[in-house]
Parts: sequence; C-alpha cells; structure tokens
Amino acid sequence: MTVTAAFFYLFSCVAVASAAVVVTARNPVHSVLFLILAFVNAAGLFILLGAEFLAMLLVIVYVGAVAVLFLFVVMMLDVDFQELRKGSKKYVPIGMLIGVIFLVELILVVSAWVIDPATVTGVATTKAAVSGLTNTEALGHVLYTDYVYFFEAASLILLIAMIGAIMLTHRERENVKRQNISEQVARDQSTVKLRKVPFREGV
Repeated sequence: MTVTAAFFYLFSCVAVASAAVVVTARNPVHSVLFLILAFVNAAGLFILLGAEFLAMLLVIVYVGAVAVLFLFVVMMLDVDFQELRKGSKKYVPIGMLIGVIFLVELILVVSAWVIDPATVTGVATTKAAVSGLTNTEALGHVLYTDYVYFFEAASLILLIAMIGAIMLTHRERENVKRQNISEQVARDQSTVKLRKVPFREGV
C-alpha cells in the first residue's frame, strides 16, 4: 500500500465516521465540532486529488465561517433541545419511510454506476489544459474566460442578496434610542451637570 492510498483510507474513514457522529450526536455543539472534522478530512481528500484550491476554499469558507458561525449561534442561543425533542416520536414512521426511499435510490445509483473509459484515458481539451499551469491558475483561467458571464451574474445575485439582508436588518424602528454624534459633539458646558455620587450608591 502506498502512502497516498494510506492517507486516502485515513481521511475517508475519519470523514465518514465524523459525518455519522454529526447525525447521531445528542449535543449540538458536538455535532458542529465533528462537522468541522469532516470538512477538514474532505479537504485532505481534495489535496490528494490535486485540487488544493478547493481544499483551501473548503477550510476557509466552511470551517472558518459557516461551521464556526453555527457553533457560536448554538452556544449563544442556549436552545432547550429537550423541549424541542418532545413530540418528535410521531414523525418517526415518515422519517423511516424517507430513509428507506433514499437508501433504495443510493443502491440503484451505485449498482448502475459505471466509469466511462474516456474519462480515465482522455485528455482535457479546455483552454486551461496548458502545461505549466497549477490547479488554481487553471481554475482561474477557465473561470474568467469561458464562464466569466456566469461568474459575474452569480456575483451580482450575491450582491443583491447582501444589500437586501442589510436593508432588512437596519430598517428604521420606532421607540429605539440611537446615538447622534453631531448632537454629542455640539454640546457645551452648560448642558453638562456634574454630580458627586456616593460610593456604592446610584444616581
């Protein structure tokens, strides 16, 4: 067994085990931590495949932002998960039905899956298939030449979504105290009252 194969089996086994713990763990914090472990092992698999850009993207975006955000939200909200689990037993039959359907679909897909010999022996014919280009350079070459309009459209959609989220969050609300910097700077000494507050007593 080569070193690459050994690392492949190591990353794969840990990733599958972590994914199973994410689903079966009772503590949501533990689920998020094992989700981070699954992402890291998936990044290791991408590195073995030569896709170091995707591995870096997976670690930075999903581990550094999404998973940590989930962890902070779960810890700060302090949700009573015991209360949420009440009455969930009535959904067990339909959940098992959906699980059986997914299992049958997976079995059908795996049993009918065949590797095309052309994908193994064929050579890429895209413009990025130039000698001397790294994986990141080739991805950027394809992204900004062949798919530049789709890339710009996706960025425009994300920009609109971000502006919409900001507008919904920062809408004007009544009876909410807000800080006015200009009024604070314009205050003079006549509007300020000095009071001597006794120790351990309020104003």
